[in-house]
Amino acid sequence: MAFIPQTAGALIKTMKVLVPRRRRGNNSIEDDFELSTVCHRPEGLDKLQEQTKFTKKELQVLYRGFKNECPSGVVNEETFKVIYSQFFPQGDSSTYAHFLFEAFDTNKNGSVSFEDFIAGLSIILRGSINDRLNWAFNLYDLNKDGCITKEEMMDIMRSIYDMMGKYTYPCMQDDAPREHVENFFQKMDRNNDGVVTMDEFIESCQKDENIMQSMQLFDNVI
Repeated sequence: MAFIPQTAGALIKTMKVLVPRRRRGNNSIEDDFELSTVCHRPEGLDKLQEQTKFTKKELQVLYRGFKNECPSGVVNEETFKVIYSQFFPQGDSSTYAHFLFEAFDTNKNGSVSFEDFIAGLSIILRGSINDRLNWAFNLYDLNKDGCITKEEMMDIMRSIYDMMGKYTYPCMQDDAPREHVENFFQKMDRNNDGVVTMDEFIESCQKDENIMQSMQLFDNVI
């Protein structure tokens, strides 16, 4: 079930473009941001701290990174796709970026604000294993009906393989997405009813060592 580790790696690449790196020398970007806080401080910073698992300092740093990439304070889907494509020049990441944007756009208004972004990021980076798996399930449940169908997982897998590109090593076979989907349902569809529920998904993931290791990749992003 390599789709989850691949998703984890793709997500981490996206997070890094929106999380400022430390500068060389004694002064960190956090110190520099402290000086500009008066101009760029997001509204409701204290409220965001209560709602997420980030400190006020971390929220300030994350806000600066978000504003650097999205000066208007919100990002629409097309801009999100452009940002995402920087990390996958060898393939077409547009479909997967669409699915990911939908997961962050919880208000379904066609844009992701800093508040939207930070709410999802808090779950991905600081949430419990169950929180993270819930978020992943909702990403794969494309029509949000509470279960994952083979068609939905096929769309996800094709988008991941398109994003990875055809020139990967080892070379990916054309039927690889379908094989992954069949493997996914063989392991997760416990009652063989043709769909995977949230409970089936979480239980199966928790028993898979590779998936549990991929969840830990998020622990040290910031």
